[in-house]
Amino acid sequence: MYLRALGTIPHVSVHYGHFQETKPRMPLATPDPSGPRTVKVIKTEEKGSDVNLASHLLLDAFREDCEMAVVVSNDSDLREPIRMLIEDLDVPVGLVNPHNPRFRSRDLLALSPRFFKQIKSKALEDSQFPDVLQDGSGEIRRPVKW
Repeated sequence: MYLRALGTIPHVSVHYGHFQETKPRMPLATPDPSGPRTVKVIKTEEKGSDVNLASHLLLDAFREDCEMAVVVSNDSDLREPIRMLIEDLDVPVGLVNPHNPRFRSRDLLALSPRFFKQIKSKALEDSQFPDVLQDGSGEIRRPVKW
């Protein structure tokens, strides 16, 4: 529903990643000397979103489809593509951190972005979609816990 709601905003495009579930054996943090040293776990990982974002950031810059990039992320995996935009392609980049300020990425801040903004709880609360939206498929109703 949220991705459908994003699709109602002009000039916003959604690029999907996917989730992958595996069942690897992993070591216990504090194994009992008389018990097993590893355990089988269910591991769910998001795959592709950071690569897709980096690819589209660079493609937009190469095509000169943007004057500035604004990246809403705290993921240091995006350090190199953001560095390329700033240093190699001369595209200014602003960073917006959606996570706890105590854990902001020093790697991303070291790139000297054009600006850095921390999303505050009140701003996030004030920026919610309305309770009901329309798209080409019909009505989108906001869940209680949106």
